[in-house]
Amino acid sequence: MQSVELKHAYRLLNHGPTVLVGSHHAGRSNLMAAAWAMPLDFDTPKIAVVIDKATLTRELVEASGVLSINVPCVAQAELTRAVGGESGKDHPDKLHRCGVCFVPGPATGTPLVDGCTAQLECRVLPATAHVAGPHDLILAEVLGAWADERVFSQGRWHFEDAPPELRSLHHVAGGFFYATGEAVPAKG
Repeated sequence: MQSVELKHAYRLLNHGPTVLVGSHHAGRSNLMAAAWAMPLDFDTPKIAVVIDKATLTRELVEASGVLSINVPCVAQAELTRAVGGESGKDHPDKLHRCGVCFVPGPATGTPLVDGCTAQLECRVLPATAHVAGPHDLILAEVLGAWADERVFSQGRWHFEDAPPELRSLHHVAGGFFYATGEAVPAKG
């Protein structure tokens, strides 16, 4: 993984991938899949992600004020389905059961998932208090960002030059994903 300049961190989410949201507090870590995550700003980079108030991830994020966003690839489709289909509240050993390998993020301690093509460490913004309750929307500032240089370099994705298993996943409902497709150059 190579470090990504914060001014380019928004590009890691701009193409709408399914993400794995990492959380950590008081010695407990969790991970959930989320289809609704997006960049909000690029100077200072900010993101938004929907995290249901009934989840363990939300409890841990609210308690710690931090989270991670990990962009899984085609090779991690089953892992993504597994962590998205199992509750950390019901299964305290969820990460072990799902075979998740991660390292704690250097700034926040939140899980940075091995094999993901991009990772972001984030701090929850104070404005979240106004939207999280009624809308489950978490707003956060990006503190650090990393990407796999095989698919992201010089500030942009280049899936067309990488192995197909490194393309990002896009959830379309009912447990089905699509992979990022071919690049379409704009003319003009």
